[in-house]
Amino acid sequence: MEAALVLLSAIFFIGFLIVPGKLRKYLAISGWFFIVLALILDIPHYIFEENNFMYPVLGILGIPFLYVTIPGLLEENKYVLSLSRGAAIAFLIYFPFAYIPMAGDFLIAAVTQQVYAIGTLLNLPFNQIAWNMLEHNGFRVEIILACTGIQSIAIMLGIAYALPITVKQRIISFILVVPVIYFLNLLRNVFVVAAYTGQWFQYLPEIASNGEYGYESFFWAHNVLAELGALVFLIILALCLFKVIPQLGDFADGLIKLYIEKLRGVYKDK
Repeated sequence: MEAALVLLSAIFFIGFLIVPGKLRKYLAISGWFFIVLALILDIPHYIFEENNFMYPVLGILGIPFLYVTIPGLLEENKYVLSLSRGAAIAFLIYFPFAYIPMAGDFLIAAVTQQVYAIGTLLNLPFNQIAWNMLEHNGFRVEIILACTGIQSIAIMLGIAYALPITVKQRIISFILVVPVIYFLNLLRNVFVVAAYTGQWFQYLPEIASNGEYGYESFFWAHNVLAELGALVFLIILALCLFKVIPQLGDFADGLIKLYIEKLRGVYKDK
């Protein structure tokens, strides 16, 4: 169900990019609605099965986000339209890997092989036992599309290309985003695989194990340390993009002020 909603969201956002006229804003509204709905419906899965709280938080925040975004699109607010353009570009980049099996599997296989190669260089004991699987000590990690960094790459390129910019700015942004995120994501995967298969973080299993033996090491490595590290890095990368594309700073400032003003108005009304 959730996968179908994400696909619908992608289709509507890509339509927003290519369909001219007044219909565009309704396509963007549909795109935002379905992606937030998918996040909300996935909340039980992330909390009870993956012990991951980042996506549930995003799902909850999606409700006030839609409250501001939908009227903003209906009013054709320039900031919300640009934000939607960024989301649409991100989906356009992500779409082939998510919905064309050959492309997605190729990327997953490449990442798996490269993680194993880096682990070997660092004398880490895990082995590659399948095209998408790494193992040590009886603990296995499956590399899936979410482990490849393609989502982060798509989002950051969407941010960079959300506004009209020069060819030079596009090229510099691409170089700043794609190889840097890809390589750092490989190191992130190496850390998570080594930490889980080597059982580095056997702390608080009563809250972190999710009922699965040894899972607490994966929880602390992947759901906490790697997620926080990725968040800090993406913030730093966004600041670097602001240096390359100064107008992004004005866009971010205007967008933040818009959402704060609208949500503060709701609070005052109450």
